[in-house]
Amino acid sequence: MSQIDTKFGESKILRTVPYEEGFHFTTEKGVNTGITARSLSDFAEKLETINVNSIMFHYSRGDFQKWIHDKLGDKALSNQMCFVEPGSSGEKVRKQLLRMVQKRLTELHKPQ
Repeated sequence: MSQIDTKFGESKILRTVPYEEGFHFTTEKGVNTGITARSLSDFAEKLETINVNSIMFHYSRGDFQKWIHDKLGDKALSNQMCFVEPGSSGEKVRKQLLRMVQKRLTELHKPQ
């Protein structure tokens, strides 16, 4: 994954966004779950416990990738998230996405 060129880019990715710009998890029927992630670390925490059907619904539509790209400004992670193993079960998708997000958080928190 590419490194961040500036501290501004890193801080943008790690920041907490306003509630309105957070990732609002919904069910596969489009019903709001009441769970919202407002930062990348918050997203990782929510990803661990959110219903797997919600994960599959959002992942199949590219919602996670779009939010991470558009709201957090992390093009590298957004692009990487497109490469979950095809045909994976819900729990496997959860684990793969979580691993990617946690690895990215570790990279961003490393002193440069």
